[in-house]
Amino acid sequence: MPTDGGSERIFELQEEVDQLKEAVVSHAVVDQAIGMIVALGRVTPDEGWKVLKDVSQHTNIKLRNVAELILIWGRSGGIPPEIRVELEEAMDRYGPTEIPGSPPER
Repeated sequence: MPTDGGSERIFELQEEVDQLKEAVVSHAVVDQAIGMIVALGRVTPDEGWKVLKDVSQHTNIKLRNVAELILIWGRSGGIPPEIRVELEEAMDRYGPTEIPGSPPER
């Protein structure tokens, strides 16, 4: 039978396992969003990461949440306007093209 120290260690290890599981899921979401940015913007993966990071910083939304919004946009075609504006601006900084479906420049 575990002592109090053993029970505490089991609890700590379970917390660590839960955190690692969350990190794996989060990493996959971010990687998928970067993949979309790479495909749409014809940028390198490093530039895709910079685009995602810039959007997160300029909107004050956690990076993973921005990544989730980009993935939802890929499935549904809808993205909050403030995210779209920042995404377009970041793509202009790093990429050679505009986001498909953007209104033409005047």
